Amino acid sequence: MENYNSTINLNSTVNRVFNALTNEIPRWWTEMFAGSSAKSGEHFTINFGETVYKKMHVEELIYNKKVVWYVEDSLIVIPGLINQTEWIGTKIVWEITQKGNHVEIHLTHIGLIPTIECYAVCTDGWRQFTASLKLYLETGAGTPFVQPLLT
Repeated sequence: MENYNSTINLNSTVNRVFNALTNEIPRWWTEMFAGSSAKSGEHFTINFGETVYKKMHVEELIYNKKVVWYVEDSLIVIPGLINQTEWIGTKIVWEITQKGNHVEIHLTHIGLIPTIECYAVCTDGWRQFTASLKLYLETGAGTPFVQPLLT
């Protein structure tokens, strides 16, 4: 089965892209971020409200070229989703390449395949947040998930 893949072309630098993927995740993915993602071996957790989280292990970093996260734990509590832990054991690979006057990011989510239950909602999520990453890198302002205010 084919893993989820996406290629993003943008006007940025490889250094800026690498920095966004290692030091600025709250600026484009989710403001609900804890831990550290700047060095191999580090761990971080991202949340999308109180019912969706992912605990990541930074498995590999190649400066300005590659970022690999291993999903150690995950819970996706959304209506209708029975298997809420499908991200556990998957890998998220970001490859950064200079292509002439622009930068290309190739995202592969190893294990996110069409036969798993969350494939549609998760690929929609990747499209949303890779668009936010592109916006952040090109304008300085992404559209990350923002923690809802308590009323």
